[in-house]
Amino acid sequence: MDQEEEDRVAASLAAARRTLRAGVEKSRALGHALARAGPRLEEIQVALPALEAAVRPIRAPRGELAAAGPHIDRAVGPAAAVLKVFDAVHGLEPPLLAPSGARGEDLPGYLAVLAQLEEARRFLAGNCGLAAQWLADIVEYLGDRDLADPRFLADLGVTLDGLKAPEGDLDGGLLAAALDILEAEFRRLLADHSAPLAMPKPGAAAAPARVPAAAVHKLSLILDRLVANGRQDRCVVAYIDARGSVVSASLGALGLDYLRDPAQDAQALGPALEMWGRHLEFVVRRLLESERQLCAKVFGQHKDAASACFAEVAAQAGVLDFLRFGRAVADAKKDPIKLQRLLEVFDSLNRLRLDFNRLFGGKACAEIQSQTRDLVKLLIDGAVEIFEELIVQVELQRHMPPPSDGGVPRLVTFVVEYCNRLLGDQYRPVLGQVLTIHRSWRKEVFDDRMLVDAVLNIVKALEANFDVWSKAYDNAMLPYLFMMNTHWHFFRHLKATKLGEILGDVWLRDHEQYKEYYLSMFIRESWGALSPLLNREGLILFSKGRATARDLVKQRLKTFNSSFDEMYCRQSSWVIPDKDLREKTCNLVVQTIIPAYRSYLQNYGPLVEQEGNTGRYVRFTVDGMEKMLSALYMPRPRRAASIQIRHSSSKINSAMTGLHWSASAVK
Repeated sequence: MDQEEEDRVAASLAAARRTLRAGVEKSRALGHALARAGPRLEEIQVALPALEAAVRPIRAPRGELAAAGPHIDRAVGPAAAVLKVFDAVHGLEPPLLAPSGARGEDLPGYLAVLAQLEEARRFLAGNCGLAAQWLADIVEYLGDRDLADPRFLADLGVTLDGLKAPEGDLDGGLLAAALDILEAEFRRLLADHSAPLAMPKPGAAAAPARVPAAAVHKLSLILDRLVANGRQDRCVVAYIDARGSVVSASLGALGLDYLRDPAQDAQALGPALEMWGRHLEFVVRRLLESERQLCAKVFGQHKDAASACFAEVAAQAGVLDFLRFGRAVADAKKDPIKLQRLLEVFDSLNRLRLDFNRLFGGKACAEIQSQTRDLVKLLIDGAVEIFEELIVQVELQRHMPPPSDGGVPRLVTFVVEYCNRLLGDQYRPVLGQVLTIHRSWRKEVFDDRMLVDAVLNIVKALEANFDVWSKAYDNAMLPYLFMMNTHWHFFRHLKATKLGEILGDVWLRDHEQYKEYYLSMFIRESWGALSPLLNREGLILFSKGRATARDLVKQRLKTFNSSFDEMYCRQSSWVIPDKDLREKTCNLVVQTIIPAYRSYLQNYGPLVEQEGNTGRYVRFTVDGMEKMLSALYMPRPRRAASIQIRHSSSKINSAMTGLHWSASAVK
């Protein structure tokens, strides 16, 4: 092979090598490009089914597509309406969620917007599921005819199933937020008008309404919407908290600590019972009545809720505490004064009877009704029992010893004053009412004359004690003083009184005459016996014998002084309580003793003075003796009178039905 041919072969080999190298490099570049295109191809592969589903209807037969059109249009119409309402709900958010939306003057405007939201929710609740069902029917129609991708239709079906029965809020929580705002405004209005009610002074004008009418109207409007949306319980709790605090603050200013620890003695209960009556009247007629009216206006047609609210507010007003205090009075130690206390409690409750029936007549106040009935029965039974035992207790005192000082027995003082009070304007109508009710329970009749006769019998039983007591004295003069004091006390303390008018002028004059009789007997049998000791018998016969006369004068003065000392010492412990009678008696004693004593000293005193030992026989000057006698019978302090009554074992069974105690209780 020549050189030329070798060169040609070499050149061909070189060219082939370059071609092979270039091919290898292109293959390597293509391999890199394919590697880079792999993920993209995967994405395309994933997207192909959706693309296929999207273009499939286009590939579907024209007749089938034309038949599906009307079905799709009928389903899309309701769905479009639902979407439009959703857009409207979204537009209500700004006015409903505005910070001052419900607090402004335009509360009705706010509630109107809220009503639109409620209407929209009702529309969505009623139509969202229906529209979803129609769309689901179209999905099923497309699936049956293979007009859309099965996977796409399956996903769409799941979504539509959720719309058929929506769970949660259709408004994204807008209604709940608006109701929270209204509830906060409800609480704010209650808090802004929570000033306590002060107890007015006697005769003061009624206080104006504590909650303005405009605020009450707002509260009522708000409550209606909250109740309509299932928030009644929360409103009730908020109302009770607010108004209960107001009532508690009002009561706190009264100082009702005495209700929790009442005295057990009827006499000591007097001041507390007076406050109890005034406070109970204020609580019932002013405080709770205003709360009842407010509750009725705020809750309006929601009467059951109003009753429940008021019952809770009344419980916080301590009505049961007031009733328990009345029960403590009924349970106090039996005593005639207790009769007056029982009548006072009954009178207070009876004057509030209609108020109690109006305020606490519902089922929610059943406990107040029950305790009131029980208390009234205790009061009536207890009062009648004590009243009927009074005459028995007076008769039992007949065998007790009379006062050792001849004064008026405490029983007489007490019974006279007590019977006068029972027949006075304060107690007589109440006692008559109590006796009438009690008799009606036993199917018996009672009239006012029977009450008067019962009191007169007590007075007559007391009169019968006088003679028994007067005969119990060992001293012969003391019964006269005792009878004088007692009859005069009767006359003075019954004259111009209700009881005195019933007893009559003749009865009263008899006691005045008894007083005069016993006064004269007392003077005659006591001090009247001293004057004869200063007689002049024998002094005239021995007028010429001065020594003998002097001895007689000395002896008679000595006897007089001894008798005077004994009489004065004994009667210094006796008393005449009435000032006028005491002064009259002392004047009579002075008139009985002093003139005779003065005359005797003037006539025969010089006989004694001649011996220079006058003080031995003339122990008292006339003026000194007169002062001594004028200071007799001064009374000393004595404890208050009363009668202790033993508890009776007898029980009278009677029943009370209803809070309306008796028709006769209103007479």
